[in-house]
Amino acid sequence: MSDRHILTAVAWPYANGPRHIGHVSGFGVPSDVFSRYQRMAGNKVLMVSGTDEHGTPITVAADAEGVSPQEIADRNNRIIVGDLTGLGLSYDLFTRTTTANHAAVSQEIFLGLLKNGYVFPQTTLGAISPSTGRTLPDRYIEGTCPICGYDGARGDQCDNCGNQLDPVDLVNPVSKINGETPRFVESEHWFLDLPAFAKALGDWLGTRKSWRPNVLNFSVNLLEDLKPRSYTRDIDWGIRIPLPDWRDRDDKRIYVWFDAVVGYLSASIEWARRSGDPEAWRQWWQSPDADAYYFMGKDNIVFHAEIWPAQLLGYNGAGDKGGSPGSYGALNLPTEVVSSEFLTMEGKKFSSSRRVVIYVRDFLERYDADALRYFIAVAGPENQDTDFTWAEFRRRNNDELVAGWGNLVNRSISMAAKNVGAVPQPGDLTDADRDLLATTSGAFGTVGELLGRNRQKAAVNEAMRVVGEANKYLSDQAPWKLKEDPARRDSVLFTALQAIKDCNGLLSPFLPHAAQQVHELLGGEGTWSVAPRIEEVSDLDDGRPYPVITGDYETGQAVWTSVPITPGTPLQAPKPVFTKLDESIVEEELRRFEEGS
Repeated sequence: MSDRHILTAVAWPYANGPRHIGHVSGFGVPSDVFSRYQRMAGNKVLMVSGTDEHGTPITVAADAEGVSPQEIADRNNRIIVGDLTGLGLSYDLFTRTTTANHAAVSQEIFLGLLKNGYVFPQTTLGAISPSTGRTLPDRYIEGTCPICGYDGARGDQCDNCGNQLDPVDLVNPVSKINGETPRFVESEHWFLDLPAFAKALGDWLGTRKSWRPNVLNFSVNLLEDLKPRSYTRDIDWGIRIPLPDWRDRDDKRIYVWFDAVVGYLSASIEWARRSGDPEAWRQWWQSPDADAYYFMGKDNIVFHAEIWPAQLLGYNGAGDKGGSPGSYGALNLPTEVVSSEFLTMEGKKFSSSRRVVIYVRDFLERYDADALRYFIAVAGPENQDTDFTWAEFRRRNNDELVAGWGNLVNRSISMAAKNVGAVPQPGDLTDADRDLLATTSGAFGTVGELLGRNRQKAAVNEAMRVVGEANKYLSDQAPWKLKEDPARRDSVLFTALQAIKDCNGLLSPFLPHAAQQVHELLGGEGTWSVAPRIEEVSDLDDGRPYPVITGDYETGQAVWTSVPITPGTPLQAPKPVFTKLDESIVEEELRRFEEGS
């Protein structure tokens, strides 16, 4: 194990409903592939996140059902935890934002910013429903963007140009809840002084040379028009404002986005407490040698490349106004914001309200988790919007996983088990044998370098190219034709099995479930690829139990290097690693899609 500490900070899925495959293509699978690789490489990884449970959409959903916001959050938290565990996402801690710990950490960050002069009170115009008199949240007001003219901008942000907005800025604003034109009234709030961080943010972004160009360019462009951003909202569901005249108010809370990004820190602190060393989080947040990678979809860049770094800078006392760190001490800024583009589905944008969606839980009921993980890795929206189609999913599964990797595993182990009953003892290796083993063992350097830079599509393609080389070797050497030369047959099969072991290592970050199965098919014992587990804990304010995702990932055997296979290891006839999908699944899934089920 190295001394390098790596924080994998994963975007917090919102708990107003189940997550769909478009969501996990941005925050879920890429972060897990990265974390599994880094653990295999011997680094100390802390992968944290949780369900984001405050804010307006949850209160709207609760009102519609006639239940409390907490009930909505509790229900969806359990669904999301089950889905992400089913996908094999190896969180050290996946928690939630409705814990007392998270509230305390969020309030400490606010107070640190206040102490250093980076939040200030200001009266602004808030939107009110004329018919009910209730506050209309920013996200539930839509209109025309005053900057780019996009029809469909929200009251907090325009998804077309990425600029921050206030509801009063919109042209022809209307309520998404009932179609009314909102009435604007004065309301006092606390604001984050973003302009005070323009230089510090610019200097920091100027050092981020390795970021994906689309993310870096977007982030730099945000600096052109920084304005103070409201830190609080008119809502009764969220974290209370920790000030004498505000703490007991029922109509004011910290803005959900400002508490959600604090969750990376609060989850790390919670993990440390659960680990038995309450100060352990500091190794990932304060060590100058630690790195922090933040994973999300592109609609979240503004909060991870601007808002959260500004909060950290202000808490550290590193903006234009100076100051000193709060009680937690100076905190590290992100090393990289790893943002993916959008995944569409059959040419349409995912939309739960329009029933253009397939939820993770529904997908996992019908298909292997690794089949989805592979599709996201090899054909997902890493650097451009990508369309998920059932025909392409089936083709990738059948042609690449089943006929490519799965076939190599199955026929090699089958021949060895049938002819020898164990990993064969090789004789003298030929140039062809040595060339293949040099290719498979050497690929750890190439694939690892790509994974370290979050070029996952290139990494998985390189790993599958090596699989192709192994398949070609097996076809060229044709051990099934070597009955009269068992010594040569055994050398070929030994070489093929060693190549499979290497390829299994290369593919382990992408296909953790299959990796464990291949490990066992090769006669391996114990755990190669550690799966996450769900634990019930009781840390909410009222002591009710809730689930977290965690795992003992250091107990696995997976390492990022070629591991020699041992001749004489018993082998059994293998079962297929992947499931071939019949052509009828495309027709059936398209039918479901058209029916909105």
